[in-house]
Amino acid sequence: MMQNRRNGKKPRGASRGEQTRQEEALRIETYNSPKTRHTDENAGIVFSAFLFVVSILVVAAISYVARGGIDIWTLSIALAVAVLAIFTVRIAPQWERVVILRFGNYHRTSGPGIYVTIPFMEHIALRADLRVMLTGFSAEETLTADLVPVNVDAAVFWMVWDAEKACMEVEDYYDAVALAAQTALRDAIGRKNIADVATRRVQLDTELRETIEEKTSVWGVSILSVEIRDVVVPKDLQNSMAAEARAEREKDARIVLAEVEKDIASMLSEATDIYRKDETAFRLRSMHLLSEGIKESQGTIVIPSAYAEGFTEDALRAATEGTQGKGNQA
Repeated sequence: MMQNRRNGKKPRGASRGEQTRQEEALRIETYNSPKTRHTDENAGIVFSAFLFVVSILVVAAISYVARGGIDIWTLSIALAVAVLAIFTVRIAPQWERVVILRFGNYHRTSGPGIYVTIPFMEHIALRADLRVMLTGFSAEETLTADLVPVNVDAAVFWMVWDAEKACMEVEDYYDAVALAAQTALRDAIGRKNIADVATRRVQLDTELRETIEEKTSVWGVSILSVEIRDVVVPKDLQNSMAAEARAEREKDARIVLAEVEKDIASMLSEATDIYRKDETAFRLRSMHLLSEGIKESQGTIVIPSAYAEGFTEDALRAATEGTQGKGNQA
């Protein structure tokens, strides 16, 4: 250990820990939209502070004009009015809707902009963000219909379209959407073969979106799209699938070759019938093949005299007369 420190090398445990952190950083869940908003999160605090100061100044100015001075009672009243103002007048961003309850019952949905609440009678139950949200989810070691364990990562894009339902119908719609998406993914994988999961991602995306939408529509949440990010198949199964694919391609190649051989045999059969009826055409074809063979080999072919006599005019005349004689006998 001391030698590793002197050489500037990290111990094995440290490298494994760093690798684990990198793997966790690459998990699909790290891309989830945060539950607590990080954009202009101080806008409400700044507005409340501004309203607090303005309320104190207004009460102090009225007291100074009416009574000609400012005393402890004036400051107390100004402080009370300022506190009451910041609990009454509020502000909501453009993308936010605020669900307000009065005496525990739903009263209204306010925003965006400035809205007013009655202190001690009304309170804010939910601040719903209407922007598009991203939720990553995964299905690890999920069995397909042909009993193959796969790891699938996916992402769902969704948004809140009804803040009242998101507040009243479900406790935590962020986690509800994530768990509904994961359950739908596992169910869809369990009803499909590994080949369908790996190749038909568009159909799987559409099926998942419709299934999740059916569950989340009653929560005031709309599913915009679902996208399969990655499908991981075990290494040994990858080799088996590759061998199966090669065998399938070889089978297709053999089928094509057999069809070509069948067509060639059919054409040769037709050519045989033609040559059987026309001896001259057969001899011309033999001479053409012999000439082509000489051209390709760029050599000399020695032909026996008995075979060469078949190309003379006397042999051709005799073959013609023999053909005509057979025709007359028939």
